Amino acid sequence: MRTPQTVGILGGMGPAAGADFVRLFVEACAVLLRARGQAVGDQAFPEHWLAQVPVPDRSEAIESAQLGAHQPLEPMLQALGRLAALGSRAVAIACNTAHAWHETLQQRFPQIEVLHVAREVAAHLAARGVQGAALMATEGTYRIGLYEQAMARAGIACHLPREDERRLLMRGIYEGVKAGDRALARSCFSRVALQLAQRHGPVAIVMGCTEIPLGLQGADEVERLDLLDPAQVLASALASRAYHLGAAP
Repeated sequence: MRTPQTVGILGGMGPAAGADFVRLFVEACAVLLRARGQAVGDQAFPEHWLAQVPVPDRSEAIESAQLGAHQPLEPMLQALGRLAALGSRAVAIACNTAHAWHETLQQRFPQIEVLHVAREVAAHLAARGVQGAALMATEGTYRIGLYEQAMARAGIACHLPREDERRLLMRGIYEGVKAGDRALARSCFSRVALQLAQRHGPVAIVMGCTEIPLGLQGADEVERLDLLDPAQVLASALASRAYHLGAAP
């Protein structure tokens, strides 16, 4: 059995989401170990590193064309450099909007595979036979068309929220999860999810911001919806890389 390779997680966007991604990654590793008939013990898990660095707001940076300290790229490059120095062979970015800089990050560190969350999610949905999905995300993620492009290549229709629903999502993210008000986050996110389901039927709802699943934890009102957490898909993809299983299906 080959020794697992070292992998990394680029977090800090926000810190709670980065820390939660580690939990998802460890759970994904345990699932793979059991599927391969291996014992789930401390020594069976791969070496993995979490870089939690302060990164300027990604959506605000996408809105501004000006260069300066408000841009996220430089701290992300520095963190990726540290993960590379620690021997990481594959890295997951624990932030959807930060994938606006994915191409540059990958070009600067060609020795590392920088996983792309939207492509992993599109492949996962296509493998399930999903033909349409609704997207809950940040304004920055909508602006760059992150999921729309990936889903279009996979032949999946991507349904977007209305402007008022987008404002609710941003409120839930910034005034809710990031400010520690989980009740507000739950109210904002569940309203949008239910409205999307009412409008588009039983489609998969992609929670395309790492803060959204945190805000919807324990929300009984959405338990019957087909909610997909991209962080779980990405964590599974990173676990696959760690155990030399190649790209996720």
